[in-house]
Amino acid sequence: MTDNIISFRALQLANEQRNAYGLRYSDFTRYRKHCANRTHRLRSSLKSTHGKGREFKKLPPLTTENIKDGHLQILLFEAERAWAYSQDLIAQSLQPANEDQAGTLRHSATGRFRRAVHWTTQLLSHAQSLFAASRLTAEGLIQATIYTLIVNGRFLRYRDDFEDALIQLSVARYLLDELASRAATSREQALATFFADDIGPEIRYCAHELGRAKAYDVDTIVKEMSAKYKDDMVEQCEALLDKFRKESEAIGKGENRRKLVPLVWEGQPIPVRNPEVVDVLLRVQDAEAKLSAARVSQQKGIDIADGVEAKKGKQSNGSGSKKGVAAYDAILLALSDAEDASRKLVEAQQQTGGSSTGSSAGTRDIQFIHAYIVYQLLSRRIQRDLLLISTLLSSQSSRPISKGKKTKASGKKEQVDARLYPAVVKLLDTVVQSLTQMRNLSIVDESPDLAAAVEARLTFTKARRCSYLGQCYVAVKKHAEALTLIQHATIHLRETRSTLTTFDVDPITTSSPVFYPFSEADVNSLDSSIAEDGLQFKNEWFDFNGGTIEGDSKSYKKPLFFDIALNYVQLDMDRLQQRAGKAPTQPAVAATPVSVEAEKKPPAKTRLEEVMRPASPEPEAPTRGGLSSLLGGWWGRK
Repeated sequence: MTDNIISFRALQLANEQRNAYGLRYSDFTRYRKHCANRTHRLRSSLKSTHGKGREFKKLPPLTTENIKDGHLQILLFEAERAWAYSQDLIAQSLQPANEDQAGTLRHSATGRFRRAVHWTTQLLSHAQSLFAASRLTAEGLIQATIYTLIVNGRFLRYRDDFEDALIQLSVARYLLDELASRAATSREQALATFFADDIGPEIRYCAHELGRAKAYDVDTIVKEMSAKYKDDMVEQCEALLDKFRKESEAIGKGENRRKLVPLVWEGQPIPVRNPEVVDVLLRVQDAEAKLSAARVSQQKGIDIADGVEAKKGKQSNGSGSKKGVAAYDAILLALSDAEDASRKLVEAQQQTGGSSTGSSAGTRDIQFIHAYIVYQLLSRRIQRDLLLISTLLSSQSSRPISKGKKTKASGKKEQVDARLYPAVVKLLDTVVQSLTQMRNLSIVDESPDLAAAVEARLTFTKARRCSYLGQCYVAVKKHAEALTLIQHATIHLRETRSTLTTFDVDPITTSSPVFYPFSEADVNSLDSSIAEDGLQFKNEWFDFNGGTIEGDSKSYKKPLFFDIALNYVQLDMDRLQQRAGKAPTQPAVAATPVSVEAEKKPPAKTRLEEVMRPASPEPEAPTRGGLSSLLGGWWGRK
């Protein structure tokens, strides 16, 4: 008999199909067409068609013995199709362009809505028969009952029958709360919570139209109405719920429940009320568990390796850290998927103009959950980059020593790989980028202590980046730029010290996953290291060229152009140097009398003028004037 049990969950199937085919963005036309296509495929696979051609073949009646899961899905999709069509017609009737046909569209919408109620009633009838024959679980019957009550309640609310609508919606909300409290998995709990939040505003609206004083208190209304009418709306309600509780307990004992660890932010729990977000967060939880296990085993391996190396008198090369860096790939991938799913939900909520009005007051919405996931993603990324930096630096000495710097013990210069410091600077750039994005998050901006802690780490990372970037400039003999970066690092450290005085308790250090360990001792250590590097840079600069900047030499190097031009033009280089500001101005000299012969002395001839050339002949004076002199060019000269 176990093989004939039907696994049918109406709420889960409806939620998946709605989100996948248009209803996330309120596209009822697309969803209606999808339901029609899905119904046609189900009928073809079950051979429930009426034949081909003009001959009509009547279908055999559905009985408890021959009914299958596909038959229940057909009834569900027929109800979804009719309901989506009614909502589409209602939306068309509200458009200004269809003002003349608004009455006709509303009448057609009512007919389609009534058709949806008809299909849901058939679905519930078959579900009850299957449950009586032990072919359907109690959870399946409860979900079918809830779906039917929601469709009927919405139809009554549309017809302005607020009292009956309030009764049916309140009983549906009561059953949803029972499903959420006894759910075997976190996804089922989120599914029940999602539908409860969906009908919450409708319950409040019906209570308001009925003139209730506390229409905003949905929980009290649901408790009152369900206590009176749950037995009338649901056949043997308490017996059905008792059987559902027993089934949940049996499932919990026999299988491992995939429960989501409660999310906590600043001591307050974060309820996840969407099944899609629960799925991706469960993957994140599994990746975090694997990361924790990998870190524990890695720490044990490092301790054993360090003990062996210490006995042999060798130093560990940090190979365990390299394995630890690779362990972050899975969790970063899972967090990226979670961020993508939550971002799509936020965008859908912004486009449709909806909000989580059905949830209780003070409940975190999907935008907060998205910001929380982004915060976790950035924190894990920073943690991975810092671990990679420590892995790279551990391949060298305990303290980074630039190329050409002398060690205190041996006095010899220790050679450092030229690719080390540029790689560290690039990783620090990504850390700065992640901290900047984290600082701009709304959840960080709303917490002053957390914002100050992130700001302190941001300026501290900038100081480290300037320090290692200065090492890169020293390697290419640019000491002036390196000393400028050292000055910038000192300024960033001053900002860090100033920020540390604004809070007493560091919220990042006290949180459970400490992604950036940080203290005032680290600031002091970096400050002393920067001071030593600055002194070392000055000494190396003096040894290199006496502390002069390249291009600031007193000797003037004549360009190639002047080697050619000075063969023909005399150039006063002292005057050019004076006008360029590279030569001191000469002091004024007392005026001396100059002789007339000196004033009339011709200027010195250039090399070109010294070349001997024949004198030009003087033009002859005209011997005669008149017309003949003017026309001599025509008639010739004598």
